[in-house]
Amino acid sequence: MRTTTARAYPNIALIKYWGKRDESRILPAAGSLSVTLDAFETTTTVVPNPAGDADSLELDGQPADEEQTRRTTAFLDHVRSLAGSEQPVIVRSRNSVPTGAGLASSASGFAALATAAAAAFELDLDTRALSRLARLGSGSACRSVVPRVAVWHAGDDQASYAEPVDAPDMRMVVVTVDRGRKPVSSRAAMRLTAATSPFYDAWVSSTEDSLAAMIDACRDGDFTRIGEITESHALRMHALIQSTTPPIRFLRPQSVAIFDAVEKLRENGLEAYSTADAGPNVIVLVRPENAEAVAAALDGLGELRIVGPGPGAHPLPEGSEVPAATEGIS
Repeated sequence: MRTTTARAYPNIALIKYWGKRDESRILPAAGSLSVTLDAFETTTTVVPNPAGDADSLELDGQPADEEQTRRTTAFLDHVRSLAGSEQPVIVRSRNSVPTGAGLASSASGFAALATAAAAAFELDLDTRALSRLARLGSGSACRSVVPRVAVWHAGDDQASYAEPVDAPDMRMVVVTVDRGRKPVSSRAAMRLTAATSPFYDAWVSSTEDSLAAMIDACRDGDFTRIGEITESHALRMHALIQSTTPPIRFLRPQSVAIFDAVEKLRENGLEAYSTADAGPNVIVLVRPENAEAVAAALDGLGELRIVGPGPGAHPLPEGSEVPAATEGIS
């Protein structure tokens, strides 16, 4: 083994992933499509720990909590199984995106961990195999392995991976309403949705239809159609989540106000479309030439940042390690 470091970026789904048909292998109930961003990166270092008897995880300079460590160790067990190893490791990870706030920090986190761990254990994985591996940590992480626009195929373990899709150049205005951790995790909310929403089956079947239409729009370079499908699908997902027992509401009044403001921009001739993952923060899809104008129009509604399509997960040069900022990690 060797010490390795990797970087990955979150992705924002235009066709949402919401629901699993296999919890143990993290196989989605329907396919999805996303844009990997060029901002909010996660950087992760994996260090062999021959003197240790268990994995340890440091997140943003602090020891991770029990649940974060459990998920990381469970994922690393998949890597060790592929490598035929039992070697414990130290994982040090830094996020530049708020963790658990609905901005896909788990996607960048597990994509970076998969890339760094595969290299540390000297696994020779192509992009498809790395995407399948990252999926076992967090479903959406399989898409962050892929640059720019990615489609994640539903299917069995071998067939469920992400791959690139041709699409026109786009920008996103990220409007951060709340950087705090959301009260209900995506995993818990997905389970509750599948178990209690009377609309779940219709969501799954209609998502497959939306995905097919979105892939066609991307390949045709039809930005307007991409935007229309994106906004519609986001609102469907949040309506579905609110139909659970008990209801879950991720969008805040300020989130809804941003959707309303974007609709008003369209009425006034400035094309833009809203989406939101499982959290209160809103992402506005725009043509590149309109990004600054849309951001200016939304000033005051949240913390604003313009982002574009970014690279897939990738290893960093030797010496790019995340520093051990907390004493006592072993």
